[in-house]
Amino acid sequence: MRNFYLIFKKELKSYFYSPIAYAVMTIFLIITGYFFYNIFATFSTLSFQAQMNPTLAKQYNLLNISESVVRPLFGNVSVIMLLLMPLLTMRLFSEEKRSGTIELLLTYPVRDIEVVLGKFAACLAIFSIMLVFTLLYPFLIKIYGQPELGPIITGYIGLFFMGAAFIAFGIFASTLTENQVVAAVLSFGVLLFFWMAGYSISFVSSSLVSVLSYIALTQHLESFAKGVIDSGDIIYYLNFTMLCIFLSLRALESKKWRG
Repeated sequence: MRNFYLIFKKELKSYFYSPIAYAVMTIFLIITGYFFYNIFATFSTLSFQAQMNPTLAKQYNLLNISESVVRPLFGNVSVIMLLLMPLLTMRLFSEEKRSGTIELLLTYPVRDIEVVLGKFAACLAIFSIMLVFTLLYPFLIKIYGQPELGPIITGYIGLFFMGAAFIAFGIFASTLTENQVVAAVLSFGVLLFFWMAGYSISFVSSSLVSVLSYIALTQHLESFAKGVIDSGDIIYYLNFTMLCIFLSLRALESKKWRG
């Protein structure tokens, strides 16, 4: 446990000693802020118009701010996560392999699981800080409207589990190469495949529908955004995360065997 904490502390400091964390956080907040402003401004404009035209309110579901603002916001945030999370994870092992410090790290009296989990926890902490900054958006919604608290809480829980899954796979991709750009592209490409699987359901045979529905990342976030905590969705994200961590451990183990 002590080794885990030392690695976690080292990795967390390294994020703030380099411009990576600041750049990703800044871009994340700028883009999410832009989408929040557009969603909320559109909702406000349509709500004003609906006061004079009641049928418009029914057409755009303007009576429910959770459906019109909160759910679309979480959907947009998840897309931004897909684009930016590989930038947070690309250096975790790739940089160690490029600089040659991976050999030293693996020969220390520290277990591989402590190394992987320490790096994973540090990256997850950075991601959690990013999510905390976005709490300003629900606060503003609360000031100007009456959103349901449940979907907001469960939506953030869903984003956290999805972020953990993204990070876990990003770490696995980083163990496969010493090139950070390759690690980022590989992570983004595979995660994009799992992301787009949900959009292919209507184009495949019935035998593949259940498979694509299960592996699709977006399908498991929808329940959270609706205010529902489904144990099946939590199990999916936990299994995805643990599988990627397991594969990362096997990749490091093969590194030892190859010397």
